[in-house]
Amino acid sequence: MADKATFRLALDRESRSGRYYRNAVERHWDPAAIDLDDDREPLVEAHPATFDHLRSTVAKFGAGERAVTEDLAPLSVVLDDAADQAYLSTQLYEEARHLDFFERYWTAVINPVERERDLPVSSPTEDRWVNDAYDELLARTDAAMHRLLDDDTPEHRAIALCHYHLTIEGILAQTAYWGLQQSYGPSEPALPTLPGFTTGLERIRSDEGRHVGFGMSKLRELVADGVDPQLLHDTVTELLGLVQQTTTDGLGDGSEETPGPSADDLQHYAIEKHTERMAQITSPETDLPDVDTLVTLDSP
Repeated sequence: MADKATFRLALDRESRSGRYYRNAVERHWDPAAIDLDDDREPLVEAHPATFDHLRSTVAKFGAGERAVTEDLAPLSVVLDDAADQAYLSTQLYEEARHLDFFERYWTAVINPVERERDLPVSSPTEDRWVNDAYDELLARTDAAMHRLLDDDTPEHRAIALCHYHLTIEGILAQTAYWGLQQSYGPSEPALPTLPGFTTGLERIRSDEGRHVGFGMSKLRELVADGVDPQLLHDTVTELLGLVQQTTTDGLGDGSEETPGPSADDLQHYAIEKHTERMAQITSPETDLPDVDTLVTLDSP
């Protein structure tokens, strides 16, 4: 094992990964410190369809965080740079922290509201909350990430990063978080205002911005070393149908107006952000976002 002096020299704090690591350390937050008390009463009075959609959403996020926490491990095995490993240790911790928040929200808000509404007390792990498209998306990501343990090529690494960082986090999660902050914030009078929920999403989005940025930096390195950018486009494009089915689940078919962002709004937001990221990854003349500003890149 390398001695401590060698490790200090190997951990380049000025590299992009080293700065991601420090950014994560400096922006620590605690899910248990978020006040959820004011979220219960608005949900007791909410329309049944609204409450069902929220329950499904929180359950999906919990399932996703459980899956991606497990799926990140292969990447931490194949990346041998000390700064990359230091950063990935913070991401693993943050994915577990996000799961902590959603599980706490279920027990502290969802279950008490179910009792108040005379509904059976439910679990976020019930099959009814997660649709087939989401299951398939998570399964494909799991396969892409774990393939690295047996066949770690530059192309396979790029595919894994496209699944995890660009699609699951960059498109699915960031789009859903944006839509939910719009829906359950004070600017949407037709839906309950949930300050604890939206505060948690704000904290999580700051973490996810860092995660997406790390994936972008690794993909840019792979493209610079010869990976065909078309592989990135093709990988993400293949997954977009599953993302759309997952994010628009419960929004209806668009034939009638519903509160909050519509399916078209979500799709436009996702495409706009993804197009910006792909340009930053594949265009040498385009700078990647500064590490310290990543947390505000996708603010509402």
